[in-house]
Amino acid sequence: EVFAQILRSGFPELVVEPERDTRLWMASYVQTYLERDVRSVKNIANLADFHRFLMALAARTAQVLNVSEVARDIGISVNTARAWLSVLEASFQIVLLRPYYANLGKRLVKSPKLYFLDAALPAYLTGLFDARHALLGPMGGALLENAVFGEIYRAFVHRGQEPRLYFWRTASGHEVDFILDLGHQIVPVEVKLTATPKPALARNLVKFKELFGAKVSRAFLVCLAPRSFFLTRDVVALSYRHLYPGDLDSENHPDSGNTEPR
Repeated sequence: EVFAQILRSGFPELVVEPERDTRLWMASYVQTYLERDVRSVKNIANLADFHRFLMALAARTAQVLNVSEVARDIGISVNTARAWLSVLEASFQIVLLRPYYANLGKRLVKSPKLYFLDAALPAYLTGLFDARHALLGPMGGALLENAVFGEIYRAFVHRGQEPRLYFWRTASGHEVDFILDLGHQIVPVEVKLTATPKPALARNLVKFKELFGAKVSRAFLVCLAPRSFFLTRDVVALSYRHLYPGDLDSENHPDSGNTEPR
């Protein structure tokens, strides 16, 4: 159900016309907008290279982006790859998520992570059309993470706020998928492709809270569990089905010992 929703996408035409064929619509979208319109903006001479560039990005969704590696794989210059990235970013197809920095004396990964605004697009570009195949395949975790990113990012935009959204990764291997900087507090969010989360999955969230102290009231682990519940005292296992990004403000959650958040 969750992956069927992800593959269906949130593009308005597909939302208001549920009978439309997603695969055909995506094919038209890629050909008309991404290949024709974007190509005209940047005067892209080699359409085949640009299409392979899109596919290479799709395969790297939710990963730290190495632009030089992508350029080498496609056979284009790094400057060309950066130019194509810039137009995709300016046209709100992708977001390059920056790392969260704090003066903790730790050396952090500095390259951005790549996300698409709609997780259905990288699924289409990598040939994932079946929900079960997408869930069980090697990109299942990345697609779920991208879907969560899209929900959080759009929530900022819909509230008229600049998305103060980052990721956190240290050279020693500690990583949190998303850091929401809400000003009065910092909210760490992890995404795990599991319906049965265990407290051990929250270890990086716990580590982040230890390092950043009182600014982190609560952390969230978004997963495929059928319901939401407290995984630890400070970490909520949040069902993707119940993901309303506005609720990630931990002031909306009780500090009692309830087994299920609001």
